Amino acid sequence: MRLAAACLAALALATPPALAQQAPAAAPPQFATTKVTDNVYVFRMMGHQAMFVVTPEGVIATDPVGFVNKKGGEIFLAEIRKITQAPVKYVVYSHHHYDHIAGGKPFKDAGATFVAHRNAQKQLAALKNPEIVLPDQVVDERSTIELGGTRLDLVYVGRNHSDNTLVIHLPKEKIIFTVDWIPIQAVQFRDLPDGFLPDWFEGFDRVLAMDWERMIPGHPGPGGRLGTKDDVRAAKQYMTDVSDAAKQLAAEGKCLNDEAMNAVKLPKYEGWGAYAMFLPRNVERFCEYWGRGY
Repeated sequence: MRLAAACLAALALATPPALAQQAPAAAPPQFATTKVTDNVYVFRMMGHQAMFVVTPEGVIATDPVGFVNKKGGEIFLAEIRKITQAPVKYVVYSHHHYDHIAGGKPFKDAGATFVAHRNAQKQLAALKNPEIVLPDQVVDERSTIELGGTRLDLVYVGRNHSDNTLVIHLPKEKIIFTVDWIPIQAVQFRDLPDGFLPDWFEGFDRVLAMDWERMIPGHPGPGGRLGTKDDVRAAKQYMTDVSDAAKQLAAEGKCLNDEAMNAVKLPKYEGWGAYAMFLPRNVERFCEYWGRGY
């Protein structure tokens, strides 16, 4: 016993402190800016992302985040100023939800023109939130911004996560920016609030038909990577699988049974973000569609 105790004591003395107790990992920075191409950048504020495009004649920014941090818009503008002193000419809303657009005031004060889908303008005008900048220009099915040799197509692909989501397409750079309705290797948010079924699926197909190679999402993908068309196909397949499971529950009369809905498992997606948290709510939303008709 004495020999064993002595050996253990000697081992403890020989063990480097770094191995004896690992230091906790440093928290990721609250915000960061990443260069995607010579003129396209991603701004991340905690778990939200926006895109901005720098041209010789000015900047086109998207989604001024101000919901997760009240100073988010100021920080976003300051990050742009680190790269260029050119004026921000346009701010484009991906859709009207506050968590992505509540930081617009610093951009408006600096003279930017705000652009959104017509339905977003109607929603925001009705809500009358004093912290949200109302759009100056509206888009119906499609519009184009050309600035300093760069072209952005603002494309409405139908109802999905809202009735006013725009896909922002840079045809030369083969990049799109779209928010919330095409997550990268993550299940859909909660019970798909403000979502439209079955229109969502048509939107997937329209995006897949567009000419692009990389997708900047409104929330970071795994490791912060950008999306591909395979990610869109995977997101569509996930929604199809959830829909099929809910349709079966409806056929069995189980769509009012919380235990039955919670019992649905899709092992193929277990490694996706928020799987355990939101899969039951996703199933419930599709059960409302197949079991109740709404």
